[in-house]
This record gives sequence, C-alpha cells and structure tokens, in this order.
Amino acid sequence: MKIAVDQGQDKGFLPDGRHTVEITSIEEGTSEHQNVPFFAARMESEDGFVTQRFYNSEAGHPIILQLYSAVGIKPEAGRDLDTKQLVGKRLSVEVSDHSYADPATGNERSVRQATGFRTA
Repeated sequence: MKIAVDQGQDKGFLPDGRHTVEITSIEEGTSEHQNVPFFAARMESEDGFVTQRFYNSEAGHPIILQLYSAVGIKPEAGRDLDTKQLVGKRLSVEVSDHSYADPATGNERSVRQATGFRTA
C-alpha cells in the first residue's frame, strides 16, 4: 500500500509544552453536536503542528480575543474580526492533551490542544 503525504502533512503533533508557532491556515465549520460555528487554526513550527478550534459563541469570545491579542490584532467594538488576518501570524502557545466526555456517546475522548496564547 502507498500512503500519500500531502503538503503540510509531513509533520507530527507538537509535543507537550510551550512553543512558538505560526498560524498557517484557517478552516471554518460547525460543531458536530450543537452546530456552533467555529474556525480551526493550524499552528506550526519546525517541531510539528497543532490544530485548535475556536467557537464563535458567547463562551468562546474571550478565548478568541486572547488569540487576536497574542498576534497583535486589537479588537474594536463595532468592527468584525476577520479570521484571514490570522494567517501568517506568530504566537506562543502551550500544547497538551485534553480529555472530555463525547456528548453523543459519553465515551472519553482526547484531543491535542493549544492554550495560553501569548505574544511570540
């Protein structure tokens, strides 16, 4: 069997710890369980990558604002933030695993996540 390796798929996950990364792409979607809009930012360094979802909800806004602040974009009341502005920006993140109960099945799941957004 041959396994194709597409552009950007030649890296593994970032190890646990703090990393300086660049946001290389943004994908948009809606959550599988509650249909909440989100954007997923792929963050890379030479050591690997992590993809983090940011939910466009009242609870998610403080986290989104922390991300924008870390990359040097100051939110202004009455002006929309454009996720395209994030591509190419550098920041420092803390990478770790996060476990949670899957809402659909109740089974425990783990995801690799980025938190603790800071200016690089």
